[in-house]
Amino acid sequence: MLTSNPPKKISLLYITTDLTTGGAERMLYNLLSKIDRLRFEPVVVSLMDRGTWGDRIENLGIPVYTINLNQGKPTVDAIWRLMRYVHHLKPNLIQGWMYHGNLAAQLANVFLWGKIPVFWSIHHSINSLNQEKRMTVAIINFCAVISKFTNKIIFVSKNSQIQHEAIGYSSSHSCVTPNGFDTSVFQPSSTARLSVRAELGLAKECLLIGLIGRYHPMKDHPNFLRAAALLAAKNPDLHFILAGTELDSKNQGLLQLIQELGLINQIHLLGERHDIPRITAALDILTLASAYGEAFPLVVGEAMACGVPCVVTDVGDSAWLVGNTGRVVPPRNSEALASAWQELLVLNSESRNALGDAARTRIIDNFSLDFVVDQYESLYESALFHNKTV
Repeated sequence: MLTSNPPKKISLLYITTDLTTGGAERMLYNLLSKIDRLRFEPVVVSLMDRGTWGDRIENLGIPVYTINLNQGKPTVDAIWRLMRYVHHLKPNLIQGWMYHGNLAAQLANVFLWGKIPVFWSIHHSINSLNQEKRMTVAIINFCAVISKFTNKIIFVSKNSQIQHEAIGYSSSHSCVTPNGFDTSVFQPSSTARLSVRAELGLAKECLLIGLIGRYHPMKDHPNFLRAAALLAAKNPDLHFILAGTELDSKNQGLLQLIQELGLINQIHLLGERHDIPRITAALDILTLASAYGEAFPLVVGEAMACGVPCVVTDVGDSAWLVGNTGRVVPPRNSEALASAWQELLVLNSESRNALGDAARTRIIDNFSLDFVVDQYESLYESALFHNKTV
């Protein structure tokens, strides 16, 4: 009796800048959690360290290797280790993830004599290169020069694609594949709403506005806090959550600003959390207060999936993501941010819930994780069929 051998799996090597807490890193995990393991065999190499997501990715049954670059600065030894990994793993396709990862992916293929397809994934928008670190600027500019040699450049936002092509990135083989959201993980939850308020010692009916994201200038936490101060004095039952790396009592600069603004009794610093779906579902309003740098912010789509209306600054593709289910305001404008909050707060609970329902529907219809994963898989198979490498 004749038997056919099962088809060979496609070996995918993901080279990422790091695996720390962040939207791009979380999207990599989301993609890997849903990719078809009967067709694809993924492996991850992190240029820096295992960060927050390394163990979680390995728990998916996906190997994770680290190069341990110091602050992303390349050394001969690090490059040699990367080449050894690539030579050992013999991937069918290399997927770069974020700027340093994209450059490393292209470099790795040079040592393979350009034999396999290389994809880049860009998760950042550029308002001004002056806002970026010197090393990052050098990599952005160098990648613009060599971008014509990569097989595909995947941008997570339309705005980011336009900005990068304006500084020289190749437009002949780029596409936009937005971030996707797992609506089975991020969903409305009355239990989360009650439990988070109980954890914080707040009344069940108290209104909660949150910002979720690491402490970084691009996130513009001062903008959020100044807007909070404009409303808090008139609304003593209004409370605010800040969750993310360095958003805790050890951050003296942040604490000083909170005290100066008279918000010490209404701001709750949660630090880095591992129950973000629960925290997000507890909110009445999710806010993105960023000044720059955002491309297609995960936290906004996750909140929308939880049925939480969003107020966002007009950076990256935030406005496109929110559509007509929330409010969009200019960056660095605390008065506009506070005014948008007030517009939503004066709505009765039924009207606010209707906005939240519309937000969740928008995510399900346009930005589901399954749909986005299908797009990545189709791009991989198309490139490999064209190159006949499998």
